[in-house]
Amino acid sequence: MNQLQHSWQRAWAGMGARTDGQGVYAQLLARYSEPHRHYHTLQHLGECLVMFESVYGLAERPAEVEFALWFHDAIYETQRSDNEECSAEWARAALQEAGAEHDSAGRVHALIMATCHTANPALPDEQLLVDIDLSILAAEKLRFDEYEQQIRREYAFVPSWLFRRKRRQILQGFLDRPSIYSTAHFRASMEARARANLKQSIS
Repeated sequence: MNQLQHSWQRAWAGMGARTDGQGVYAQLLARYSEPHRHYHTLQHLGECLVMFESVYGLAERPAEVEFALWFHDAIYETQRSDNEECSAEWARAALQEAGAEHDSAGRVHALIMATCHTANPALPDEQLLVDIDLSILAAEKLRFDEYEQQIRREYAFVPSWLFRRKRRQILQGFLDRPSIYSTAHFRASMEARARANLKQSIS
């Protein structure tokens, strides 16, 4: 929790917010602790923030990337298709209410929308944030297996045959890309292991 608090305070201050942000922080912790979540939890958020810490120097606007990580799964309901949009809108509204710059709030919105994973991110900070979000695909075997189980629990209402078919399509979609990761750093350090994990899961 100390790590989360430190990250939040740094991101909030870095965005030029003129309030203390503790109310928003408490709301985010509550969201990531919702009982229907099994993967998109504080564990996932914490892993993303640890990964961000290791690549902090690669970000053009690190406060915006860190802030976007905090909000990228703020709204997560498995039976709706606009989670990223709702999360991005909340982030932008929170920043505007706190007095952050309009352009900065808009870039955070765009960063969060990049985590829809429907297209390859174009801008450097978008690429970095998406690579961080996808770093779980290159996790060591025990963590990757746990991740797969967590995703299945989030979609426990889906029949097994349908879940397997849809999950296979999603994972194959990542494999079919020329590269899973957009940044040179993540391609060099994670691409091979991510592909091995995905092939194993599909098989």
